Amino acid sequence: MIEPVTSAISVIHYDKTDYHIKADASVEDCRDCRDKAGVTWINVDNVTDAGLLQSIGNIFNLHELTIQDISNTGHRVKQEDFGGYLLIILKMLEFNKAGNSIEAEQLSIVFGKNYLITFQEQPGDFFGDLRAEIKIAGSVVRKMGPDFLACRIIDTIVDNYFNAIESFGDLIEDKQDELMANPTRRTLNSIQGIKKSMMQLRQYVWPVREILSELGKKESPLIMEKTVAYFRDVYDRIFEAMDLIENTREMVGSLIDIYLSSMSNRTNEVMKVLTVVATIFIPLTFIVGLYGMNFRYMPELNSEWGYPGVLLLMALVAGGMLLYFHRKKWI
Repeated sequence: MIEPVTSAISVIHYDKTDYHIKADASVEDCRDCRDKAGVTWINVDNVTDAGLLQSIGNIFNLHELTIQDISNTGHRVKQEDFGGYLLIILKMLEFNKAGNSIEAEQLSIVFGKNYLITFQEQPGDFFGDLRAEIKIAGSVVRKMGPDFLACRIIDTIVDNYFNAIESFGDLIEDKQDELMANPTRRTLNSIQGIKKSMMQLRQYVWPVREILSELGKKESPLIMEKTVAYFRDVYDRIFEAMDLIENTREMVGSLIDIYLSSMSNRTNEVMKVLTVVATIFIPLTFIVGLYGMNFRYMPELNSEWGYPGVLLLMALVAGGMLLYFHRKKWI
């Protein structure tokens, strides 16, 4: 679950021996941490404040295009090397149970030699465990640099991708039961909604593979050799996520096939009933039509038992046909 965060800026500074956390920080606090030894993690929960973004950009010498990419929350997933720092734009995903859809929030990561800045659209994220790990003396994250911190943040986001995909898997199982019990037009609409969400999910996750591939090649001096293995491990994880997405998409396709088959079977049942009824009434209509001819001299026309006899004959014909259809297992 997303953990609530109340401040607009928070600063965590740590090294091998100590750490400091300031939950309600200011721009000046960010400036003071710029040249400190160790690692400074600055989290900004507001990307709509152009003045705030520009102030932080001035402190860390961020390019104008970087500020634009951060403020554009509809930007595509990407990674870009600006020499003195790396920019990574990802999507944090969460499954919306109420609407059975995906909610996406853009996360921009900027990290240099001794700092890392995360820019979020709104307060709240999935990094509570990572913040708790920073507090532990001797933890791996305390011994590593901002490149490893970036890797852990990406790893946390990728882990949450699995949660979203598995939520769709559970939803698909429920839809399978619904299709077997009573498929309706509403069921088909919900399946189409799942299919659309899975396509959106794939659109967000697939580019992360390219980002991790580039980060794992150590083409930037900001990525240490000992961190490369961790990036490659997350790279393998994103492939697992993509395989799971493809399998889930195939399951959605099978749901549509099940729906079409169910509706086809229902139509066939209706047509079978109509065909049986029509088949029974064909000979009955013939008998009624035969005795409805206006000839003066007809057998049984003046007989006292003529009318009951015809009704009995019609009942025997209908009953015989029903018995025949039952033995053939047509009804």
